[in-house]
Amino acid sequence: MKAVILCGGQGTRLREETEVRPKPMVEIGGKPILWHIMKSYAHHGVTDFVLCLGYKGFAIKDFFLHYECRLNDFTVNLGRDRGVEFHSAHPEEGWKVTLAETGEAAQTGARVRRIRRYLDSGPFCLTYGDGVADVDIGALIAFHKSHGKLATVTGMRPGGRFGELRLEGERVDTFAEKPQMSEGYVNGGFFVMEREFIDEYLTDDDGLVLEREPLQRLAADGQLMMFPHPGFWQPMDTFREWKILEDLWSSGGAPWKVWE
Repeated sequence: MKAVILCGGQGTRLREETEVRPKPMVEIGGKPILWHIMKSYAHHGVTDFVLCLGYKGFAIKDFFLHYECRLNDFTVNLGRDRGVEFHSAHPEEGWKVTLAETGEAAQTGARVRRIRRYLDSGPFCLTYGDGVADVDIGALIAFHKSHGKLATVTGMRPGGRFGELRLEGERVDTFAEKPQMSEGYVNGGFFVMEREFIDEYLTDDDGLVLEREPLQRLAADGQLMMFPHPGFWQPMDTFREWKILEDLWSSGGAPWKVWE
């Protein structure tokens, strides 16, 4: 199964960092938050990634293009027999990372639509490139496969400024985009979706926001289920939220670090 990660937003509320790099490349403990998200998926056996690039996407391309050089000792052979010989391995051995340009100004729905050629038939994971959690991704995938609907969203309980999920049992009855007050579950990302969702609910329109008409219509059609996550989840939209994550990592108590 593949994991699609949305990496194209401008991160305007974290401008002190995102003037020079995209928000997924802002570092927690010396590694981009994007790397932390990917490590979480890899821990659960998902190591085939599609990154939806946009704002300053070249920085993400550069990071992965030179990944081996950053993490390994190596010897450079010059001249006629030129080449590079790497001398060690790293825990990310076997990852496959597809870096797809999806447009500087595209919204989330359009970005997902534009990477459909890199997806296989069947389900795929989807999440945002700016938030970490200790979601049991294996259990999430199993839950999705059990109910037979087109999509599953992971529900969190922070309250406030996120899209609210109103439920009928485990089925999402309505998807409300950022209500003023929320006391129930909210959209925490970490979706699992069937390939058909892209074909039936998304268009190539730059302005198509995944969390508005597509997910609202999906819920109205009875095709969106919720996987409840009672554990840790923290998006990184502001400097204060970055500081929370950095302090947790520095203390050695980062709840999202489920890998060894």
